Amino acid sequence: MSQFEYPRPQLVRDNWINLNGKWRFRFDDDLVCKMPDGVNGWTHEINVPFAPETEMSGIENTGFHRFCWYERDFELMPSDRRVILHFGAVDYFCRVWVNGQLVAEHEGGHTPFRADVTAALRPDGRQTVTVFVEDDPADLAKPRGKQDWLLEPHSIWYPRTTGIWQTVWVEQVARTFIQTVRWTPLFETFEIGCEVFAGGDIQEDMFVEVKIWHGKQLLADDNYKLLAGEANRKIALSDPGIDDSRNELLWSPERPTLLDAEVILRCGGKIVDHVKSYTALRAFHINRDRLLLNGRPYPLRLVLDQGYWNESFMTAPSDEHLKRDVELAKLMGFNGVRKHQKIEDPRYLYWADKLGLLVWEEMPSAYRFSPRAITRMVKEWTEAIERDYSHPCIIVWVPFNESWGVPNLTLTQAHRNAVEALYHLTRTLDATRPVIGNDGWEASATDILGIHDYDCNPDKVKARYEVSDPVRTLFDQRRPGGRILTLDGFPHRGQPIVLTEFGGIAYDPNATPEDGTWGYTRAHTAESFHALYQRLLKVVNETFMFSGFCYTQFADTFQEANGLLNADRTPKLPFEVISAATRNADLEPKDVEEEGEGPGTA
Repeated sequence: MSQFEYPRPQLVRDNWINLNGKWRFRFDDDLVCKMPDGVNGWTHEINVPFAPETEMSGIENTGFHRFCWYERDFELMPSDRRVILHFGAVDYFCRVWVNGQLVAEHEGGHTPFRADVTAALRPDGRQTVTVFVEDDPADLAKPRGKQDWLLEPHSIWYPRTTGIWQTVWVEQVARTFIQTVRWTPLFETFEIGCEVFAGGDIQEDMFVEVKIWHGKQLLADDNYKLLAGEANRKIALSDPGIDDSRNELLWSPERPTLLDAEVILRCGGKIVDHVKSYTALRAFHINRDRLLLNGRPYPLRLVLDQGYWNESFMTAPSDEHLKRDVELAKLMGFNGVRKHQKIEDPRYLYWADKLGLLVWEEMPSAYRFSPRAITRMVKEWTEAIERDYSHPCIIVWVPFNESWGVPNLTLTQAHRNAVEALYHLTRTLDATRPVIGNDGWEASATDILGIHDYDCNPDKVKARYEVSDPVRTLFDQRRPGGRILTLDGFPHRGQPIVLTEFGGIAYDPNATPEDGTWGYTRAHTAESFHALYQRLLKVVNETFMFSGFCYTQFADTFQEANGLLNADRTPKLPFEVISAATRNADLEPKDVEEEGEGPGTA
């Protein structure tokens, strides 16, 4: 099981140490401990990076615990190189000490941070890292996504995730090193934008060499001088002109061509740092009411993916599980996923890049509006965009969902200001991708109009959206989900319309009325589940108004039994049957009396 793969797939070095595994742990509900040397009596051993609420952590305590501590030792002899300590994600606020010296503080439960710990290392090579975490279960003004504030999960909310939930690792780098590489595909000019930022001791005579390959063919080998520690260049590729040859280089779900890259940092002619990376040439644009991938209309077939596992919650049990989720989405006929209320692990994005799956990235919501909540959200969203900017699979950013955190959009100007501000901030940080300001309803500033509608009667759905004058009948008269679709002052301007949540058909042959599982509608047999899914997807696929759709949902998640897959990723219908219905393809369904046919997770 490849649980511990390299955690930053677009900037890879060979010299690193994974710190996942057994750590000392204790809850500190009364905040008795103030500093690492005051932590007495480690009460548990925890398996990092799994949260203490999960089975795979070895603790499985789902109670309310606001404060906790972690600690572990590792061996690393100091040298003339820098040592950088990395955390993939810690929910929510944390302080980090190395050998008793405070080296980092970070707020935000879904984004990475790092610290240069070189000066804190012991000369004998025995190092100790200690982490204090604060994660208030009742704080509704922090970005928390689907994490429930009640003791037991209810409705659409799931168990909490406290503390470390992504990989912890250290790497050794030169005194001057490559800190960040950003890739920007420029489809129109057949160029790749490359930005390199150096860290550490910046010197005058520094150059960066960038090599790009398509397979074994070297496409570029360029050298740039660093000015103030950075280089920003466009790398021109040879444009073959005709589509047949162009398609050899373009990335798409059907043909996920990645371009391998190597970035070398030199000082005075001497190599001081070297990293491996990758990029791709692709474009996702809007033309009138249609979405274009690489200059051609591209209907989206997305599935809503919560990114949870019963045994490990927001952390995948292994890298193979992340890869398998990408494979399963494609196997069911989808060309993309909407990652819902979660900033997903970079390893998932790597597999989406490599195997070919589009991703909509969505900011986990806070649920109480306040200046502090918006400040927290802006900080964490900015970090998420910075982390994931270079992944070719990401095609849309979504800062708000269903007015969560801004519940009075129709009445309160400050709430509207927040959505508009986050929309424009996102477009400023990344001018290459469309942005949905608020997905589902009550849209203002947005590039795509997302509609959430859980009416599972195919005839009613067809009547609602197959209209000759959508501006008047849909936007002015009808209210899918009981909400207005656009706010006053923001009429539909011809943007593409995507049905971004619908379906939610619950099917679980073992469900009982007492078990609490639910969906937006329920099928009681495999045959009725298949028939309703097929009819509903036929209507949505054939509704000309829609430029795409996103079905709810990928897999059963705790009490939500409305997945196409069970929680363990086994299918509820044969994969070929699901895929045919998803694509509205002509395929005679096989016997679907027996659920769960087809391969599950490895």
